[in-house]
Amino acid sequence: MDTVDNKGHEGVVGVVGVVLVTGGSRGIGAATALLAAQKGYAVAVNYSANSLAADEVVRQIRALPGGRAISVQADVADEAQVLAMFARIDAKLGPLTALVNNAGVVDATSTVAEMSFARLKRMFDINVIGSFLCAREAVRRMSTRYGGQGGAIVNVSSAAARLGSPGQYVDYAAAKGAIDAFTVGLAKEVAAEGIRVNAVRPGLIETEIHASGGLPDRVRDLAHLVPMQRGGSAQEVANAIVWLLSAEASYTTMALLDVSGGR
Repeated sequence: MDTVDNKGHEGVVGVVGVVLVTGGSRGIGAATALLAAQKGYAVAVNYSANSLAADEVVRQIRALPGGRAISVQADVADEAQVLAMFARIDAKLGPLTALVNNAGVVDATSTVAEMSFARLKRMFDINVIGSFLCAREAVRRMSTRYGGQGGAIVNVSSAAARLGSPGQYVDYAAAKGAIDAFTVGLAKEVAAEGIRVNAVRPGLIETEIHASGGLPDRVRDLAHLVPMQRGGSAQEVANAIVWLLSAEASYTTMALLDVSGGR
């Protein structure tokens, strides 16, 4: 979808900012994109391969009063694709004011002893390097040091960063641990440049990512380990993300917010 909406893309009254949601075609990303649009953001919905899903999120946003959105394809682990994505957002939506680093992958359950180099490279390329690349481009646009007006970044980490995920996804947990450290360091680095950087750490959330790792019933099977005795929803995580982006969180940076039902 190349058009923004039937009203053009400049000077639209009521837009509170421009947000890029990576991995925005499904799950937590889609819920975040829709909620951000409801709060007045123009939304760039990033996807890697599933254009139909991304276009459906864009359609739902455009159905909202004043809703503005585009879909933008990019593998966040590919620098050239990331640069092209940001250039397209610049042209279609205008200056970026918010970034949600949500794109991520998991893999089949495995012990560390059985993990291949290819698996590890994919895990860290997408979950870590992709987040760095997108944050770098966002900072270059939002930082007052570079002539920007400030903004907010929310990284999607995981409770796995605390739990370690032994026997299942230690590589995923380690990648999300890197995201926690990245959040803390970047928050301190750009705090005086008008940019707030925070992270959410979802626990057991009902999304498609579990099926992609070969455990479609994982949330149901492990719900008894959660003090609240249930899995969470993508919407519950989106609520936390969009709050962290908002002016209501104006004095909040470097936070690692657990959305995990107490686990």
